[in-house]
Amino acid sequence: MGKKFTFIGAGSLGFTTALARDILSFEAFRDCEIHLMDIHEGRLASVAKVIEKLIAAGKYAATVHSTTDRKKALKGADGVLITILQGGVDVWRHDIEIPKKYGVDINVGDTRGPSGVMRFLRTAPVMLDIIRDVEALCPDAVVLNYTNPMGMLCSYLQRMSKVNITGLCHSVQGTADMLAGWIGAKPDEVAYTCSGINHTAFYLDFRWNGKDAYPLIKDKVMNDPAVANAEPVRNEMFLQLGYYPTESSGHNSEYLPWFRKRPDLIEKYCTHGTNWNPGVHAYILNEYLKAEATWEERFKEHEENEDVNLERGGEYASNIFNALFGDGKPFVFNGNQLNNGLISNLPPMACVETPVLASPAGLQRFNVGPLPDNLAILVDLSARIEEMAVNAAITGEPWKVLQANLFDPLTASVLSMAEIREMTQEMLTKNEAFLGYFKSVKI
Repeated sequence: MGKKFTFIGAGSLGFTTALARDILSFEAFRDCEIHLMDIHEGRLASVAKVIEKLIAAGKYAATVHSTTDRKKALKGADGVLITILQGGVDVWRHDIEIPKKYGVDINVGDTRGPSGVMRFLRTAPVMLDIIRDVEALCPDAVVLNYTNPMGMLCSYLQRMSKVNITGLCHSVQGTADMLAGWIGAKPDEVAYTCSGINHTAFYLDFRWNGKDAYPLIKDKVMNDPAVANAEPVRNEMFLQLGYYPTESSGHNSEYLPWFRKRPDLIEKYCTHGTNWNPGVHAYILNEYLKAEATWEERFKEHEENEDVNLERGGEYASNIFNALFGDGKPFVFNGNQLNNGLISNLPPMACVETPVLASPAGLQRFNVGPLPDNLAILVDLSARIEEMAVNAAITGEPWKVLQANLFDPLTASVLSMAEIREMTQEMLTKNEAFLGYFKSVKI
């Protein structure tokens, strides 16, 4: 009998279809069951049609099942993938718009800072409900989370449950491919050790055919205008810190005190980069708002498109499943899990993004030792802020939400303590309908 894969939040067309395509590309999963669950019936039906096309094009023996019943979708699952957005774009937009009113300019707002913290607090109880269903209906399943904010959600869920859950992000392999391209290497010719926390991890080494490639990367960043202009924020981070970061310039700019605190700095670093996300205000929110207005059109195009790509992509999920309960080929990836000494100079309960080996024996996590001192200062602060927000969710204390926001590097570089308190209170009040598990929303 084929393996059962369940997608929670399956209405994400790009993510769900790409991950399903990758799973089906493995011989061991050609006869699998794909169970799609979403609360949006229209998106759900459209995604199911696109995956049925994939199955037909690949002549797979797999089957597709779609439902709005989460328990039905999860029962007996071997692998679970979570890609949800709690509250939708009309709620999420306030995470970006309220800070901007106070002078905190956010690019994406899904990871940390006041925007990421509020997104986490809305999402945490729903994610915990999903995991409680997993405990009851498929306790041995491997759960792979793609929902942001990755670090806070994984930390929260791993503290609250013994379910085998790991968080995945594509920035590590995506950036490695970018750096390889800059120096003329093929992706399979480079090797690296990458460590830190989600969206604030660094390549502690980067090698091309066994040799240190950092001198080549530095030469490109300093002397090739195309490379220099591609990633203004993280190229500057690399030149000043000595290690290349994993996340895009836009994302990085909102986690740091150096790039978004003045209009002239935003203009210099965050407006004119040539890669996908240079850092303009509300970039992803605006993309989502456009997508909301045109989703039916886009889904219909995918349904009607006769060209079907069956080639496996670069996401980790299918390779992990295959290593654990497919053909058993070992696979190394960067996963998000509680630290517990994996990075010796970060807090033990921090959620870290470090190398993991998947094999039939399970998931083996590697100790990477201490981060270099300059990176540890930066990463430790963000990790502790995430811990404060997670503790706010566990205890239901709004005071801890304020503490998380007080120390956010960008927010603290722009606002006074009193202004941060006022902004935090407005954000908590705006989200009161999602915070019923809090003792109060009044700080």
